[in-house]
Amino acid sequence: MRPVAEKRAETARGSEFAVLLRRVREAGLLEPAVPQYIRRTAVTVGLLLGCYALLIGLGDSWWTLGIAVVLAALFAQFAFLGHDAGHKQIFASRRANHVYGALVGNLLIGVSIGWWTSNHNRHHAHPNTEDADPDIMGILAHSGARARMARGYRRFVVRHQGVLFFPMLTLEGLSLRISSWRGVLRWPIPNRGWEAALLASHALGYLLLVFLVLSPVKALVFITLHQALFGLYMGTTFAPNHKGMAVLAAGDTTGHLRKQVLTSRNVLGGRLLDTAFGGLNYQVEHHLFPSMPRPHLRRAQPLVAAYCAEIGLPYRATGFLASYREALGHLHTVGREAGRAERG
Repeated sequence: MRPVAEKRAETARGSEFAVLLRRVREAGLLEPAVPQYIRRTAVTVGLLLGCYALLIGLGDSWWTLGIAVVLAALFAQFAFLGHDAGHKQIFASRRANHVYGALVGNLLIGVSIGWWTSNHNRHHAHPNTEDADPDIMGILAHSGARARMARGYRRFVVRHQGVLFFPMLTLEGLSLRISSWRGVLRWPIPNRGWEAALLASHALGYLLLVFLVLSPVKALVFITLHQALFGLYMGTTFAPNHKGMAVLAAGDTTGHLRKQVLTSRNVLGGRLLDTAFGGLNYQVEHHLFPSMPRPHLRRAQPLVAAYCAEIGLPYRATGFLASYREALGHLHTVGREAGRAERG
């Protein structure tokens, strides 16, 4: 370990974040990890094709609902790959990342890479910031002030948001698709024509396959189960990341390092958890270095945690169940404010 005096001198030579960035670069953690992504993509595509082949093989059977469950998990894995491409984690070329993201996002799961990148980048620039982070500007309230402003049906939802959170996530898959089409049709995203064509190809291919193999009733049940579980899976990987962490006021000028660390929470576990969360359980490291390839996040975590301890910056990392207790507890506490506003 380096002497304390040396560490202080290093911090004095540049901003807090610049020091950490230099250490991360020296560790090679921002270098591409293309072979790992190729292997992960090949495995996931192989499993997807296997599920579709099994669906055709089983035919008009209720056993196909088991395939719907597996497909929900696979769609989430493709969403994680699209997420990484949107952050330019996979290839050095911006165009290559965009093409890859359009294929795994628009074509394979029906989520627009152009819309998602534009929306998600706003979240990264202003995490947990009132009137700036799109992820906390939806129907749920993440601060007491916003909860007290809720009116009509939204007040009821906010008041009970701790209980309603998981049931509402079953609609997340539908929400992603509606937002994707709205973005492609209305937002000034690049290559809108190609994105729309790929989204349409996914919808047409998916619906034709399901309705040609299954009877109408089984097809509708299959689609409902698949999309509901896909949304639930996606939402459960997002829930622990920021909920219950600091919520910043609009126009907050906190520096990059502190803003990203104070508003993010890590969920620690083994490699199985890393795969299940698509690397998003390393939320602190991902927010500090969005272009860091997913395979490097696990190595970066102890380095970032040690640096935060060195400069006295609170760094939140907890276990799987504890993360949900904190997130849901926060939603429940904030929801009470809507009840108080209603009574008062």
